[in-house]
Amino acid sequence: MTEYADAGVDIDAGNRAVELMKASVKTTRTPAVLSELGAFGGLFSTEGLGDGAVLVASTDGVGTKVELAARQGAWRSVGADLVNHCVDDILVQGARPLFFLDYIATAKLIPEVVAEIVAGMADACRTVGCALLGGETAEMPGVYTEGSVDIAGTIVGAVHRDALWPRTETMVDGDLLVGLASDSPHTNGYSLIRLLLDQHDGDHLLDWLLTPHRNYLNDVDELRAAGIEPKGLAHITGGGFFENIPRVLPDRIRAEIELGTWNVPDGFRELVRWGELSDFEAFRTWNMGIGLIAIVDASQEASVAATGHPIIGRLRSDDGPRVELVGDWR
Repeated sequence: MTEYADAGVDIDAGNRAVELMKASVKTTRTPAVLSELGAFGGLFSTEGLGDGAVLVASTDGVGTKVELAARQGAWRSVGADLVNHCVDDILVQGARPLFFLDYIATAKLIPEVVAEIVAGMADACRTVGCALLGGETAEMPGVYTEGSVDIAGTIVGAVHRDALWPRTETMVDGDLLVGLASDSPHTNGYSLIRLLLDQHDGDHLLDWLLTPHRNYLNDVDELRAAGIEPKGLAHITGGGFFENIPRVLPDRIRAEIELGTWNVPDGFRELVRWGELSDFEAFRTWNMGIGLIAIVDASQEASVAATGHPIIGRLRSDDGPRVELVGDWR
């Protein structure tokens, strides 16, 4: 008699994975969660959001960083990567996270691996008061290669309509670009990173490369507590400086980045040297040590200096390139 398991799908393993992740998911529960893990859909109450609240949603993955994590068994770190990346994506519009949904797909389901990934997600969700509301685990032999895992997630947050970012109508020539430091390449450029690792001895970089994507919610809260109110935020993800900064700028304004105003981490320096990358290619591929940029009024320069965050450039209103690198960082 033929069974589903003969085709490579183990329902019992899926059930065991759910049991292993239940404890992690439970730690993220908030009073707004109205359903239990295992329901067909997650229930979340919108009571308390108030009039004028806007829901903000985003979906993303961690790209080929999962392959590097698989080599090292660093599953928990990519779970945190996924949540933090999504938190930062909605943060640039002023939203605070409400709940998160995940999707994990693999050729052969290993319950302990899935549970470790979900534990990383739960760790990151708890940090920002976000409920891990549910998700899906898919075992798909023949679609994914043996040993491969892919993860993706969707976050939903809320912000009052009057507090939405960016406030492009307020951006003017001379506004400051404040850089918030990254802890690693985050989740971008890992196909090139893995190519370079295959060509060089890069074991000394692995801990840094697998450091989770930084969550900038507290950093932005600290700026605002210091009286520094951003006009906009740019999350430096895929496409680096050149693709992400223009996404939050009005047509009449461009960004001038002053290289040398922050210390580019040694890991990026080594990767650039290995690949003999131009500045354009490096700053389009990686965050180069700056994971989030806050645009603030020039009058707040002294307040920014007191926070310790570097001013890495300014907005300009002339006809130059949308993002221009000036100076030298090497």
